[in-house]
Formats: sequence, C-alpha cells, structure tokens
Amino acid sequence: MSKAHRREKQPEQVRRSLLDHAARCAVSEGLASLTLQAVADAASITKGGLLHHFPSKQALIEAVFEDLLGKLDMEIDRLMSEDETDRGRFTRAYVDAFFQVTRDGPESPWAALSISCMTDPRLRQIWSEWMRDRLAQHAQTDSHPTFKLARYAADGIWLANLMEADGLPAKELAELRDQLHNLTKQE
Repeated sequence: MSKAHRREKQPEQVRRSLLDHAARCAVSEGLASLTLQAVADAASITKGGLLHHFPSKQALIEAVFEDLLGKLDMEIDRLMSEDETDRGRFTRAYVDAFFQVTRDGPESPWAALSISCMTDPRLRQIWSEWMRDRLAQHAQTDSHPTFKLARYAADGIWLANLMEADGLPAKELAELRDQLHNLTKQE
C-alpha cells in the first residue's frame, strides 16, 4: 500500500468519533434502531474498525452511556464549584444538571439512553453504581431525606417532560427547579 493511502492510526480520536456518532444516531433513529453499520458509516470507518473498539452493539451502547455519565460528572462538579453552601450542594447541582438535560428534550442523548436504562439491566446497573458512588462521596452533605426527595422529584420532572409531546413549558420548568432549590435550602 502506498504511503498516500495509509491513514495515521488515532485510536482515541476514532473511539471519540464513534461515541459521538452513536449518541447522535440514538437520538435521531432511536436506540432500538441503532445499528453498528449506521454508526460506522456516520463516523466514516469500516464496521470492522468499529468492532475493534466495541465488540458488540451492547458494548457500544454501554460505552456511550458511561461517556454521558462522565460528562454528567463534569457538569455536576462544575455546578458544585459555583455553589457556596455545602449542605445540599450535590443535590442542587444534580437538579440543575437534569433541568439542563430536560430543556434539551428529545434532542439530548440522555433521552434515548435513559429510557433504555429502565429496560436494560446492564445500563440500570451502570446508573446505580454511578449514583451510589456519587451519594457516597456526598454522604456528609446530601443524605437527608429532603435531598433524596428533591433528586427523585428532578428525575420525575425529567421523565414527565420527556413524555410530553412538546415538553413542559419553560416557565413551568423554571418554577419547578426553583421549588426544588428552595427545598434543599430549607434543610
């Protein structure tokens, strides 16, 4: 093969591209319709190249889910760094992060993946482990039942928004977010 036809191997960039394209395909096509070939085509690599990084559709979906959790971690950490009140800081950041996702509606990769989390035992396990780890990190400041209530309410609002054809009105979402923030500051 001539030098002109060889592509420099950049496995991390290829992996990143595959994760990003898989997330986009999940949003546009739905997770059930996601195919490895569609992701490979979108990322401009061969299906064999995709299988080198992710040996199955399930492995790809899990990697996308874990990638989104990593992004969620970074966003929560960023929001926490802006909050001066220790007590309930993680809960307020969690609420804010999920309200940001809620505003994105069905265009968010979370929409497809989190609904699948309800039916896919492995995704549910990944989510549960992530949540247990975060709650353990913040046990001193966020273990009161009031904070649990606020987090569960944020989850429910997110799901309700997803189930609405046009989503919940922005004003209503802002009011609900403010109510949850107030709840975390009363404790």
